[in-house]
Amino acid sequence: MTFDKLFSLAQYPLPHHLISRLAGLAADCRAPWFKDPFIKWFIRRYGVDMSQAKEPEPTAYDCFNDFFTRALRADARPIGGGIVSPADGFLSQFGDIEHGTLIQAKGQTYSVTSLLGGDTRRANPFRQGSFATVYLSPKDYHRVHMPVTGTLRETIYVPGRLFSVNLATADNVPRLFARNERLVCIFETEFGPMAMVLVGAMIVASIETVWAGQVTPLSKQIQTTRLDKPIELAKGAEMGRFKLGSTVILCFSRNVDFRDGLGVDDSPMSMGQTLGGFSG
Repeated sequence: MTFDKLFSLAQYPLPHHLISRLAGLAADCRAPWFKDPFIKWFIRRYGVDMSQAKEPEPTAYDCFNDFFTRALRADARPIGGGIVSPADGFLSQFGDIEHGTLIQAKGQTYSVTSLLGGDTRRANPFRQGSFATVYLSPKDYHRVHMPVTGTLRETIYVPGRLFSVNLATADNVPRLFARNERLVCIFETEFGPMAMVLVGAMIVASIETVWAGQVTPLSKQIQTTRLDKPIELAKGAEMGRFKLGSTVILCFSRNVDFRDGLGVDDSPMSMGQTLGGFSG
């Protein structure tokens, strides 16, 4: 049995939410004796490029979470043409959604219906569209931006587990992204409906959006919020952020012509980099 398989199996019995809450408390600690050495160690360990940060001095951040969700310089992420990457990270999978099925990893698939919270009517527009999955690694910029201009219509909080979402776990945990806690955001765009799914993960303390702040579930039930006053966000505008790393999944109702040169699991992306354009 491989190490990756053992790592994935070891996660099943763990108290995912308890571990994540404790990690969140540590990440919010404002004591300089704790947060300053921790931030400096993290920068060294993961090779974080602080030259791109709006505030490059590690000790200037009030806590680890503020450092982790740091803003970048205004010129650090130019916005390309077409559909752009919503975040820094790796493009772990992309392609067409065939008969409502997305690819998670080689030999692993899951349904768009389960990803979006189990509502068939919500999922139907995406059943023959396209998708892209961006995995945010620890060194990356952890704010999430709009891949195209869109108007937010509804959000769906879907409770679940908090498995790690790294590539090893995606290879070995069936239906990983449809099992983990996540926030589904449904936008209307000039190209039709678009779903942005922010997937929680082990030690991800929380997910935030620019319109509602921190997502704080009130129960273990699916929670749907339909907006009385739709919110329009321009392409490239910030829409949310992760406190510790995770994954963003984009679903489009139309087929995307992904640009040449993209590869599965080995395509590092910067927020704002062109993914492709719409066909037809």
